[in-house]
Amino acid sequence: METPRFSGLASFMRLPVLDPGAAPGAVEIGLIGIPFDGTTTGRPGARLGPRAVREASTGTRALNHATGIAPYALAVCADLGDVPVNPVDAAETDRRIAAFYRPLAEAGIVPLTVGGDHFVTYPVLRALGAARPQGERLGLIHIDAHSDTDDAQYGGTRLTHGTPFRRAIEAGALDPRRCVQIGIRGSMDAADERDWALAQGMRIIAMEEVCARGLPEVAAEARAVVGEGPTYLSFDIDSLDPAFAPGTGTPEIGGFTTREALHLLRAFRGLDLVGADVVEVAPSLDPTGITALAGAGIAFEILCLLAERAAARQRAGEGMDEGTD
Repeated sequence: METPRFSGLASFMRLPVLDPGAAPGAVEIGLIGIPFDGTTTGRPGARLGPRAVREASTGTRALNHATGIAPYALAVCADLGDVPVNPVDAAETDRRIAAFYRPLAEAGIVPLTVGGDHFVTYPVLRALGAARPQGERLGLIHIDAHSDTDDAQYGGTRLTHGTPFRRAIEAGALDPRRCVQIGIRGSMDAADERDWALAQGMRIIAMEEVCARGLPEVAAEARAVVGEGPTYLSFDIDSLDPAFAPGTGTPEIGGFTTREALHLLRAFRGLDLVGADVVEVAPSLDPTGITALAGAGIAFEILCLLAERAAARQRAGEGMDEGTD
């Protein structure tokens, strides 16, 4: 409240912008942009997502009125800038993302990423998985209209925004038996996208099932699937109905309202979340700015979950130190 929200440089949530190299030891949660949409198979524009969400997020305040969580009082947060992507080379961008995130993960910094198309989640997961103890794989809560478990698209291309979770499972970063996808709907390229995921042990809760069972029951099952282990949360903005988020590459009718999305996310308090993202915001496809505003609001809601969990880890660590004494 020292300066108006419309003044100064636009950063995520008006947080200080730090060089990632200076972050280890000083930051607990790092907000990071990945401005890349070079693997989008439909409407492009998500490369502009981080910039638009930064601008929209300057309207957020310090306290979540619904949950009472004040994230900046619970964890040290900062905007760590953007990954220096190569906009015309997916494989090179894949390497750059992994190299950016690996030292942050090793330092214990929890990343909250804003994309970018959904491909960017794959190298993030790979970097986070590599920093875990040997043999430990991550669980996943994936909220989306699409399962993104295609094998390849357009002549065998294996790195696209429709393949990240298949690649992450193959790379050993995700435990498919601890993966749940919520809100899947619309048409598919082929049945293999769903059949392969089910064969690996993934749980797919289609939008029709969400409507039939209700959010509390679906959220409870999602919590049971991921359990108490380390879990990643990925939120594709196209999980929202196009009425609430038209600015995205692959809109699908019949999705969540923004209010429903907030209620769903709040049901995941207390999970061992080790990272999260909001992807596929394409502001050039939405001149009203409503999609970027939705992305910023979702990002703040997720930040509250991460901050509350970071504080719990801190308390647990202090308790262990006292026990040692």
